Amino acid sequence: MTREEAWALLTEFNKEEFHLEHAQIVERTMMYFADQLGYGEEREFWGIVGLLHDLDFEQYPDQHCIKSQEIMRERGVDERIIHATASHGYGITVDIEPEHEMEKVLYAVDELTGLIGAVVLMRPSKSVQDLELKSVKKKYKSKGFAAGCDRTVIQRGADMLGWTLDELITRTIAALRTFQD
Repeated sequence: MTREEAWALLTEFNKEEFHLEHAQIVERTMMYFADQLGYGEEREFWGIVGLLHDLDFEQYPDQHCIKSQEIMRERGVDERIIHATASHGYGITVDIEPEHEMEKVLYAVDELTGLIGAVVLMRPSKSVQDLELKSVKKKYKSKGFAAGCDRTVIQRGADMLGWTLDELITRTIAALRTFQD
């Protein structure tokens, strides 16, 4: 599957700018981590997984990570993409456990990119470029802030990767700095 084919599939099922932007943020974050973790030759694949991870969320929120599998299989999408995208719903909507390092990264950064994005919006600069770990940690601890970003999932993702929460946040901020101003 090419990036263009993935985008066409995504935009068939997603129209809201918020969802399209989130998909692209996760796509680019996944590509960054592919490069950083020694999977550069799979960079585009990691990106496609990031782009399609919430394929079904806008139209089928109650069947998230379930309906997407059906949609992708009907379209002949590679089973590795189907497994990877579905696995980010592990313990939430599906019992498909993240196995590959790429799947663990997706699991960890999906919620975290949303939380970091919310922190950035509260900053005077509205930029990730001057964002520090301590600012994210302060908001992370505030349960009322960006309440839709599940802290348990973020911590579980860090644990899956064998990283500390601080390491995950720091590395994700670094990823976001590469494509946001």
